[in-house]
Amino acid sequence: MSPQILIIYKFKPLYHILDELDLNLNFNIIFADNKDLLNYTEKEHINYLIVSNKKNLDIGNQFVLDNLPINISKLLEKINIEFLKLQFNSQSEVKVSNYMINLNSREMFTKNTKLKLTEKEINTIIYLSKLNKPVSIVELQEKVWSYQSNIETHTVETHIYRLRKKIIETFNDNEFIMSKKNGYQIK
Repeated sequence: MSPQILIIYKFKPLYHILDELDLNLNFNIIFADNKDLLNYTEKEHINYLIVSNKKNLDIGNQFVLDNLPINISKLLEKINIEFLKLQFNSQSEVKVSNYMINLNSREMFTKNTKLKLTEKEINTIIYLSKLNKPVSIVELQEKVWSYQSNIETHTVETHIYRLRKKIIETFNDNEFIMSKKNGYQIK
């Protein structure tokens, strides 16, 4: 995982305070005083948070510190919480084929269309997408449904059928989950 970068934007006093505490912080600190440096810094580091004392509408991952004075330990707690939120959000979306899946909202989407999924449907898609080969019904029963392989059931086939139907109706994509002779595979 890339290191966490705290970018202090046009807020020199805060930069100096945090720079003195640098040995005790779990993130790196960078000062930015113009948009060019800020844009460069954003591209360099994925795991960044920008702290400023004014809201800048065109800046992402921004934490505005406008309620001053603030206890330094409270400030560090708020910064760490913001980093946790960013990490949580970045781990909540997974790209599968031509789609994004939001694990928190349980939605599969493209730019214009969203499809609500069940937890089991998401688990099935994620499991199939991780393997670049057809996955047998028995393996899906064991890994996704936690069934014993000796149990006779059509749960997997029924769920895959319904999931494929939902995807075809919503995205008009009848090739997302392919049936192969030895199992199912995501294209």
